[in-house]
Amino acid sequence: MLSRKKYLFIREEFIIKNFLRTIFAHIVTTIKEDWKAVAVIIFASSLQAFAVNYFTLHYKFPDLGVSGIAVLTNYMFGISPNWVILTGNILLLIWAYRDLNVRFLGLTVTAIMTFSTALTIFAKYPLPLPDDKFMATVIVGLLKGSAGGLMLNVGGSGGGTDIIGAAMRKRYGLEVGRFSIFINLFILAFSIGVIGLESVVYGAVGLYVNGITVDSVSRSFDKRKQAIIITNIPDEVSQFINSYGKGVTRLEGRGGYTGQVRPVLFTLLEPRHVVLLKRFLKEHDQHAFVSISDASEVLGQGFKSWRSL
Repeated sequence: MLSRKKYLFIREEFIIKNFLRTIFAHIVTTIKEDWKAVAVIIFASSLQAFAVNYFTLHYKFPDLGVSGIAVLTNYMFGISPNWVILTGNILLLIWAYRDLNVRFLGLTVTAIMTFSTALTIFAKYPLPLPDDKFMATVIVGLLKGSAGGLMLNVGGSGGGTDIIGAAMRKRYGLEVGRFSIFINLFILAFSIGVIGLESVVYGAVGLYVNGITVDSVSRSFDKRKQAIIITNIPDEVSQFINSYGKGVTRLEGRGGYTGQVRPVLFTLLEPRHVVLLKRFLKEHDQHAFVSISDASEVLGQGFKSWRSL
């Protein structure tokens, strides 16, 4: 009979092997089905690794999440952040992989592997960097924010607290935003004793720029204008909008005062097409009524894919 220690060793080995096979299968499936998203994830992860290696570590700025812990261990003990980030994310994936969908898991693993590989490569090639710390913190915020926004746009993840968030939402229906804030505040507070208040303040500026850039980049891909049009020439207006490859939904409306039945056109356009639409209506129907508003996110055919969620 096997001893309990031997049994546990074999059991753990089986779990790890099964986990690695599952991860590999998910990566292959994701690449086959959604190679464009994989390409974006690889580029964005490499951009993040560039920012961490050449700016965060060089200027001893703090960071957040698993990356924040990794840079702190590097400052304190000289441990390569690459290994801390890789190990931390693997442990989180083992904890949560049963709760993650195939696409999210595949993209996340791709991001982690790309980041770790790129960080190792960049560490071998030093670059001349600016002496101005404020400029450096703005640059790192822009680089990491752009990378984060690109990942969000394709429904991907760079790992870390994103893995925890995805698992907690599925298991308990909870959002972990506040939890992440507390963890990151603790990391920043602890960083003061390691790198000093000045570096933490500079780092906080970079993190602020990072947050703004993430929102701007992620929203710019989905930015659309919602137009509601009441016109005497609905067929002509519909054809004009269709000529730009945009769809139109025709509704039947009734005037609240006159009771007159009027067609109402509903469409979603890019900002440049709104200008052309207004010019068209000015030339052909100046009695038309048009309402234009911002659509922060549009899902469906011709717009953002449901696969990105």
